[in-house]
Amino acid sequence: MFPELNNLLNTTPDRAEQGKLTLLCDAKTDGSFLVHHFLSFYLKANCKVCFVAFIQSFSHYNIVAQKLGVSLTTARERGQLVFLEGLKSSVDVFFRAQEEPHPLQFLREANAENLQPLYEFVREALKPVDNGEAAWRCPVLLVDDLSVLLSLGVGAVAVLDFIHYCRATVCCELKGNIVALVHDSGDAEDEENDILLNGLSHQSHLILRAEGLATGFCRDVHGQLRILWRRPSQLTAQRDRSLTYQYKIQDKSVSFFAKGMSPAVL
Repeated sequence: MFPELNNLLNTTPDRAEQGKLTLLCDAKTDGSFLVHHFLSFYLKANCKVCFVAFIQSFSHYNIVAQKLGVSLTTARERGQLVFLEGLKSSVDVFFRAQEEPHPLQFLREANAENLQPLYEFVREALKPVDNGEAAWRCPVLLVDDLSVLLSLGVGAVAVLDFIHYCRATVCCELKGNIVALVHDSGDAEDEENDILLNGLSHQSHLILRAEGLATGFCRDVHGQLRILWRRPSQLTAQRDRSLTYQYKIQDKSVSFFAKGMSPAVL
């Protein structure tokens, strides 16, 4: 995890909030560093994590996690991490018998709207067990990233339904958290992506949006991060609070600073 980002969010693994939906969004840049942050953050917080990864392999996430002081291999062996490797599972699903259940069953169905097997996988992975295993703090669902489901032919409404059921189970019933990444293509004609992004934004308690610089590539400033704290479904006079910082990604950390306050500029 990145300590500077924890400071901006005013949180630590020891006092992580529960029952929250966090939306990660990237536009004209790579927001994967946010995924790596929350993965290592919740593992260090002693949470049970179900990681649905459609973008990279397990070894990729493990290499980055080791730089952040976490071993995904160890976490998986002791039952703290349940990892669904979408790249590998998407091939396996075609070589299984039709009767055998699979989280990505929708890939070989004519109607790619049924994400119930994926939800059942998440629910089974995070359900409380009483068999002498270590007591985890709270369950966490992490998805990287939901936009891939749109590319595979799943409709935005079906993806929103999937997140709705996951929220009901993980956030409300089990008092856990959900963190999901969605890519903002910036294409005005991509209605499905807009529906998904807007739908999740209205449900989220925290939105982190990584954006590329309007001026283009810069060696010392890699982008800017907009942080929005929201209060969904609450009748309150308090307004949503937002902050914007620029950032630079380093080998084992990310540094944040106010606009125009990069050490290379001053």
